[in-house]
Amino acid sequence: MNTYARFPIALVRGEGARVWDADGKGYLDFVAGIAVNSLGHCHPAVAKAVSEQVRTLIHVSNLYHIEPQARLAKALCDHSFADRVFFCNSGAEANEAAIKLARRYGAEQAQGRSEIITALNSFHGRTLATLTATGQEKIRLGYDPLPAGFRYVPFNDLDAVVDAVDERTAAILVEPIQGEGGVVVPDVAYIRGLRQLCDDKRLLLMFDEVQVGMGRTGRLFGYEHFGVEPDVMTLAKALGGGLPLGAMLAREDVARSFPPGSHASTFGGNPVVCRAGLAVMETILEAGLVENCEAMGNALRQGLEALAQRFTFIREVRGKGLLLGLEMDRECGSMVLECMKEGLLVVLAGANVLRMVPPLTIGQAEVDEALEILERVLERV
Repeated sequence: MNTYARFPIALVRGEGARVWDADGKGYLDFVAGIAVNSLGHCHPAVAKAVSEQVRTLIHVSNLYHIEPQARLAKALCDHSFADRVFFCNSGAEANEAAIKLARRYGAEQAQGRSEIITALNSFHGRTLATLTATGQEKIRLGYDPLPAGFRYVPFNDLDAVVDAVDERTAAILVEPIQGEGGVVVPDVAYIRGLRQLCDDKRLLLMFDEVQVGMGRTGRLFGYEHFGVEPDVMTLAKALGGGLPLGAMLAREDVARSFPPGSHASTFGGNPVVCRAGLAVMETILEAGLVENCEAMGNALRQGLEALAQRFTFIREVRGKGLLLGLEMDRECGSMVLECMKEGLLVVLAGANVLRMVPPLTIGQAEVDEALEILERVLERV
């Protein structure tokens, strides 16, 4: 269906941080499937894991224990705050699971509370519940009647959250760093204040780390930048190394509100995608990719800040690690096209923010190449 405004190229092959179109033209890929291909394209560890798994066991039902699923769940819990993991197929489904869990928890352990507070300019998915949770009117337009039980407040405004909490509130759902909303990094005091508020009011603090998790920000999980832990966290995008895999993680006392039969996913935690997820997790940890992300993110940021000093129409450089945005004083969709012509793929985060989310495997030479292309494009604006 005509639901995508596609660019006029067909990508047919990828390797590392580069892709090639059907005409043989190569591109430096700073989109990475929109923060999905964190190990780059066709990483040998992912390719090997998937190849071995499809020759062993492709799919069985969650009626049975699945070894790669259990191993991946343990790895995620060992390296995070969580005790339990629910696997699904996408970020939207992970957030849907978090919303359902919050309502079950509210019904059973919090005097029947059900309302969830989210942030303006957030993005949580395209299902009816997750687009309703999304704090962008353009995403919700045309889908009335929307599910009840959501309230929106400005991002990075703790006082607004405090004012919004009442006897109906069950949870607060936020992205530790807003991605689609413009690559916006909140104050540390805001995130810590949310944690304290949830502790004081017995609310669930739920972090949507679909875009920022799995090393993207220079930490394995985005919440690590703020010195707090959530009660619930959602992951997807980079988790499967390019395969469709989402996860909702929670503490044991919260996860207990999901007894057998309360939620399910036919393909969630499939053996093949979980083998891919294990390969991603092991490679990120063993190859030092979190550290590389921080180093290359700093290098890219310094280069972007140098460009901001030269071109006055650049308002701000923001983000963390290899999730960086370049805010302009104008719409910059044409810049995306010009970069593409020059052999660099970038993506928007709102009408006036250029977003760069290259693979965590990116090197200095590729950062320099991207900056050179971007400079040429900005000179023509």
